[in-house]
Amino acid sequence: MAIAVGTKAPDFELKDNHGATVRLSEFRGEKNVVLLFYPFAFTGVCTGELCSLRDNLPQFTDRDTQLLAVSNDSIHTLRVFAEQEGLDYPLLSDFWPHGNTSRAYGVFDEDKGCAVRGTFVIDKEGVVRWTVVNALPDARDLNEYVKALDTL
Repeated sequence: MAIAVGTKAPDFELKDNHGATVRLSEFRGEKNVVLLFYPFAFTGVCTGELCSLRDNLPQFTDRDTQLLAVSNDSIHTLRVFAEQEGLDYPLLSDFWPHGNTSRAYGVFDEDKGCAVRGTFVIDKEGVVRWTVVNALPDARDLNEYVKALDTL
């Protein structure tokens, strides 16, 4: 079960698609965060969602928000995926220890070995203010994230 609204977001330290370390706590007091978990790079629904975010990135940056996308792929896979799709925001690897961050947020599917489609809007104080979890085949509506950001 995904963590609830009003919960302090679990901190994490993950490598991005360039090998740089990203910590959720780095954004505390500075930016809101949209933390988006997705199953796998190069799959149809995931590619569509992440490209839609790419095409609408100003809707997040204009709201003082950092977008972080997390999958259980390796950093090498994420690097190629980001380059191929022109993704200019961090793709974080929850590859090893496999799924630890996804588990901390309650969105890891043990049977499939990947994260489900969980999204968490986290305010500047590090508190989850909005969340949605979709099944693997069901794309999310990024307009819902924007509406949630507008309430912060």
